Amino acid sequence: MERGIFVSCSAGNAGPGSATLSNGAPWITTVGAGTLDRDFPAHVVLGNGKNYSGVSLYSGKQLPTTPVPFIYAGNASNSSMGALCMSGSLIPEKVAGKIVLCDRGTNARVQKGFVVKDAGGAGMVLANTAANGEELVADAHVLPGAGVGQKAGDTMRAYALSDPNPTASIVFAGTQVGIQPSPVVAAFSSRGPNTVTPGILKPDLIAPGVNILAAWSGSVGPSGLAGDSRRVGFNIISGTSMSCPHVSGLAALLRAAHQDWSPAAIRSALMTTSYNGYPNGNGILDVATGLPATPLDVGAGHVDPSKAVDPGLVYDIAAADYVDFLCAISYGPMQIAALTKHTTDACSGNRTYAVTALNYPSFSVTFPATGGTEKHTRTVTNVGQPGTYKVTASAAAGSTPVTVSVEPSTLTFTKSGEKQSYTVSFAAAAMPSGTNGFGRLVWSSDHHVVSSPIAVTWT
Repeated sequence: MERGIFVSCSAGNAGPGSATLSNGAPWITTVGAGTLDRDFPAHVVLGNGKNYSGVSLYSGKQLPTTPVPFIYAGNASNSSMGALCMSGSLIPEKVAGKIVLCDRGTNARVQKGFVVKDAGGAGMVLANTAANGEELVADAHVLPGAGVGQKAGDTMRAYALSDPNPTASIVFAGTQVGIQPSPVVAAFSSRGPNTVTPGILKPDLIAPGVNILAAWSGSVGPSGLAGDSRRVGFNIISGTSMSCPHVSGLAALLRAAHQDWSPAAIRSALMTTSYNGYPNGNGILDVATGLPATPLDVGAGHVDPSKAVDPGLVYDIAAADYVDFLCAISYGPMQIAALTKHTTDACSGNRTYAVTALNYPSFSVTFPATGGTEKHTRTVTNVGQPGTYKVTASAAAGSTPVTVSVEPSTLTFTKSGEKQSYTVSFAAAAMPSGTNGFGRLVWSSDHHVVSSPIAVTWT
């Protein structure tokens, strides 16, 4: 960052639990994952006529057009882990020629298909459990296989255990586009709050990270497993390791368009122009809950490249500002030197340092359970045309409002590069520890909307 290099990192794939994110340092842009409007559907049809939608990337030899015997892996194993289709856990005589229903978890999703295939199975249905809910991730299975959500999996399991002669078939539907709603937050995407420095809201934003078309090494098969002899030039991959490169690429484009922008200015442009809702006005959904996502899930929102190139205002941060931040969280000279790679007497005893003074494009506010007040200071730089910006700001925990006041409430810029500062005061009543509240602070002019998320936590 000191050398002008934009650094983006994955938030991690440990969601949907809270406080699961990695890479929470403020000089890093931390990226979560959302979906695209593209899907790879596969339909599982049971012998009782019920049809369930799943996903699959399988493109090899198809199953017979007639129904195939169907069995639950837990009934085809002598192992207590048999339902998970662990290596060596299935009894070949019970699964030979059948479609096997495997529970998701513990071992790799595609690995379960190898286990079924090695035992003589004809196909596999991979059923989500409560840990993954209804989130579906397409996989390049080594035999005819499809992943289904928890609800469908529960129903299929009950059918396989109760019907005297259960059967099933799997129909692969190729690629479909125009899937709605899109994007939604991936359940696996790691979430805030930032437990290392709660005063910094993370992740910063989300980007496409589910079922992404990606170049693939010919050294391994599309499943990535040693036993996979297939070779492809491209693959479909999911994870925050897919969403992060999208942001890295966008940063490169922004740097090409604005060669004088710092890494912080680039991040600010990406964050303050991100969107949080669909065209119908509803908020971006979190697939893990089925409810609108919060800033702890998406940060500023889903990246919007065309708007990021002309953000109007940016929140810039220099290396010295990050050192002041380290002073604010009580880092000593040796700890700061370990990060900056040079010795410094940065933290002066004559100065007061505050995390709330870091010029971040988002607001993370922490109150004790008894409530209180907190003041943040920010400086914005005009990178657009001259104009006057007016502010709107609000936050609430459910129906309980948090008082948010901004001074001044109007900022006027006469030239590019001009800087203006403002303060935001937050005041909240008592709330139970662990309560979260959310809102936004928005500066609007005739030509630009500069939006920042607000997350409030009572500890």
